[in-house]
Amino acid sequence: MTGRTITGFQDVRDEVLERIQNRVWEQGDLLPTEQELSDEFGCARATVNRALRELAERGIIDRKRKSGTRVAVLPVKQAKLEITLTRQLVEDRNALYRYALVQRDAVAAPGWLASQLQLTSGAPVLHIHAMHYADNQPFLYEDRWINTTAVPKVADADFTEVGPNEWLLAEVPFSTAELSFGAIAADEELSDYLACPVGTPLFQMERTTWFQAQAVTFVRMSFHPGYQMRSHY
Repeated sequence: MTGRTITGFQDVRDEVLERIQNRVWEQGDLLPTEQELSDEFGCARATVNRALRELAERGIIDRKRKSGTRVAVLPVKQAKLEITLTRQLVEDRNALYRYALVQRDAVAAPGWLASQLQLTSGAPVLHIHAMHYADNQPFLYEDRWINTTAVPKVADADFTEVGPNEWLLAEVPFSTAELSFGAIAADEELSDYLACPVGTPLFQMERTTWFQAQAVTFVRMSFHPGYQMRSHY
């Protein structure tokens, strides 16, 4: 039984989403029937139907008349927007991948981040700096912020062996994402990490992802000089 008071389809929807996020129901798992959920939540079956219909429209679950409702193996929008692992980017270039955690800090969200991610002032976030290498040459400098309210279990992840990119893709589904691309000039910090002179032109990508209308993470990725983005359709 859930401790949440169910008063409408939004409450059913949010409870199902929370269970999916917390891995009570894993990707591919069969959900209880509408009747079983309505009995558990103490609401009409039509209320459950509307909640599940909305989740299906978002691509969070798959509904089939004779085989039931399952957690989507990949949310539809995630399947359309492929977030490639940095490891894969490196290995696709026939290079040896290496990851290194530079710094990990639990902090209060600075004003610009709270505004961008629509967080409350001083919301708890995890700030991570990491480096990725290709054949021991600097490939990518990662500056990432994770909303610990949206992803509570991240507090127990140390990221010394597995990078936050891989960890998040394995642990947290996302429903929407926003990307921006641009060219920047290397400052002293990037010059040091990417082994290039100050002022060197660099390709930079910023990405924000959300789940359950909550921002999950914002990351700024700065690539080594000469990096070219490749896309397949």
